Amino acid sequence: MTSAGFTALIDVSRETSARLETYLALLMRWQRAINLVGPATLADPWRRHILDSAQLLRHLPREADAIYDLGSGAGLPGLVLAIMGRTDIHLVESDQRKVQFLQEVVRTLDLRVEVHAERIEKLPAGCAGVVTARALAPLPRLLALAAPLLRADTLCLFLKGRSASDELTEARKCWRMSAESFPSLSDPSASVLKLWDIASAPLHRQ
Repeated sequence: MTSAGFTALIDVSRETSARLETYLALLMRWQRAINLVGPATLADPWRRHILDSAQLLRHLPREADAIYDLGSGAGLPGLVLAIMGRTDIHLVESDQRKVQFLQEVVRTLDLRVEVHAERIEKLPAGCAGVVTARALAPLPRLLALAAPLLRADTLCLFLKGRSASDELTEARKCWRMSAESFPSLSDPSASVLKLWDIASAPLHRQ
């Protein structure tokens, strides 16, 4: 996929497309020194990274605040959402080399983004209005990481691969939630999981 192919699917301005190009150029440059993404994915970065992240926009409520991107890594999806105009985005990453990359992109593109150079467990309780994550952990573990951050109205948007359905089944053994699954625009075998009303489920006694 090219930038033109991306803009045919996702309506963005010429300026936004140019800023995404700048982000990808920085990603390619830094990738030579640190492993930000799987090397094979850089053969098709507009589909594998930009489209994959940008598809979350349609699921984000317009009024959503405090969007926390957990294990942000290369800033996917958080940086892409910020470049496309979303504000109040928080990137959470404990790897200091990746943090330096995130801060460089934020400075270069003058983004309204806060980078948290710490572990997820150190974040304040109930801080998130939206939680996003991509390739961070299986869903049961991901919910355990996110749970302390959730408010009553928090929405979770997780980009998941072909195991999404199995992960959701496994997670329901420990968690109660409302859930919707949407086909991914970037990979026909992948899904976007939209979760809300999340609470730990009582253990069943034998």
